[in-house]
Amino acid sequence: MIYISSSCVRATNIEDAVKALVNEGFTNIELSGGTRYDEKALDKLIQLKKDYAINFLLHNYFPTPGNSFVLNLASLDPEISKYSLEHVKKAIDWSEALNANKYAFHAGFLINIPLHQIGKKIDKGQLFDLQAAVEQFENNLSSIATYNNNRIQLYIENNVLSHANYESFDRVDPFFFTSSKNVNQFKKPDGLSILLDAAHLKVSCNSLSLNFEEEFEKLYNLTDYFHISDNDGKSDSNQGLTEGSVMYCVLEKNWKSDKVVTVEVYSGMDDIKNTHRILEKLNDHNE
Repeated sequence: MIYISSSCVRATNIEDAVKALVNEGFTNIELSGGTRYDEKALDKLIQLKKDYAINFLLHNYFPTPGNSFVLNLASLDPEISKYSLEHVKKAIDWSEALNANKYAFHAGFLINIPLHQIGKKIDKGQLFDLQAAVEQFENNLSSIATYNNNRIQLYIENNVLSHANYESFDRVDPFFFTSSKNVNQFKKPDGLSILLDAAHLKVSCNSLSLNFEEEFEKLYNLTDYFHISDNDGKSDSNQGLTEGSVMYCVLEKNWKSDKVVTVEVYSGMDDIKNTHRILEKLNDHNE
């Protein structure tokens, strides 16, 4: 099944983002960050689901919190760790209310990223102690798994290590899960899988001088859930997929039609539709 991220369209309110996608013919929609807080959002989404027969999934920083922060389940800042844990629990509850059977959140990292630097070059700062951060992340994962109690399928998404951030941190990787090697950097409770963002992996492989195709093949069969967009390998720019590109060739070589995939393309509706069409074609060829 192919979903479209709500972040693919610019909208202030989540219901406007959903309606914009529905108007383009999409009814499989992954709800992600980028819209403002709305205390009535859940009720509105439940109604939209009924009105348009929408299949929803929730992702990472959705539902939008009332007070903005950077979600990091490995943070050694007690307040950020608490907010992150509470946010994930709320997302699980909303997923259940919307009959959304999957929810993914990003793997942790070793820094407190300022809100205004998300998605950009991050100023170098003191890294958390690795062992303490891993322990914090594992403890939070355990709490999440217990709270979820197998209500929905949970996933941990691979982070992206841009070339600029790798250089900013003196070629030290401050993020968990940027390659096949560190996907097992921490212990995952039973019932937690991985969400593989192929575009994140492409950038991280370029930064770490790893072979993207080999890394993708190592991770592909570990999951049934993917995010798809493309980029130049240096930063996660969320461009559309094109046939014949490196990304396309890697997907074509490995693809199976039983996967769930979300399009995360921010370069316009034409690119969104073209990426959706290409993924449909891959599914048709591999049934």
